[in-house]
Amino acid sequence: MTSPSPDTTATVDTLTGGPGRRTGAPRRGRNRRGAPLPLLLPALIGLAFLVLPLVALLIRAPWRSMPELLTSAEVWDALRLSLVCATVATAVCLVIGVPLAWLLARVEFPGRGLVRALVTLPLVLPPVVGGVALLMALGRNGVVGRSLDDWFGITLPFTTTGVIVAEAFVAMPFLVISVEGTLRAADPRFEEAATTLGASRFTAFRRVTLPLIAPGIAAGAVLAWARALGEFGATITFAGNFPGRTQTMPLAVYLALQSDPEAAIALSLVLLAVSVAVLAGLRDRWMSAS
Repeated sequence: MTSPSPDTTATVDTLTGGPGRRTGAPRRGRNRRGAPLPLLLPALIGLAFLVLPLVALLIRAPWRSMPELLTSAEVWDALRLSLVCATVATAVCLVIGVPLAWLLARVEFPGRGLVRALVTLPLVLPPVVGGVALLMALGRNGVVGRSLDDWFGITLPFTTTGVIVAEAFVAMPFLVISVEGTLRAADPRFEEAATTLGASRFTAFRRVTLPLIAPGIAAGAVLAWARALGEFGATITFAGNFPGRTQTMPLAVYLALQSDPEAAIALSLVLLAVSVAVLAGLRDRWMSAS
């Protein structure tokens, strides 16, 4: 019996990962070499650019007077209004955003790409422009707002409901994008199997698809809630800045910055804590890669 040739041995070692391995997937340790200076220096500058303002906020925070600042009636009114409006806006996004995401992910129709672009437009639209657009659509003399006022006596601008509408407008794309991505990753054959067994499309969605995409819905809802909580431009343009009625936390920060910077810093820290909590809640979804 002839012994294998050196080339054959090298090939076998390459495939099996033996001592003679010459090629194959790079080991994990090879990716941990030091970064070149032309890349490392800009990376560190970018990190400092993002982290330094947050560190400065913590350094300049009035920690001794923080309890007094955060227990004032104005702060609690703004915080309560922010939490209530952001939660209701998120509920509105769930009710109309999840079906919209399903439509974009599962149904082929002409102009679907255009519809998707319009849905994501509030992500890049300046919030103040969004507020002006809401005024043109839902204001007393707006395209739809005039009919709402004349027929039903409903006025949305400069009301608490207007805050909810503005927050839902800017937050819903976050939910739709998250749910649509989860739907595209889910296997549609489960829905098809349910329909072949006699279930309606809605029953298949409710009993099969919805449990499958529940993590994506939860992640999208958290993002939408956080975005609604931090909304400023559309809110102040469409709903105004009336304490106890439309003044949310971001608006209270803006107002306090002009007269009481320490209070503005304290309110900013509250919003910062909420943002950190959101990131901590989503760490298994977007921050687990290493």
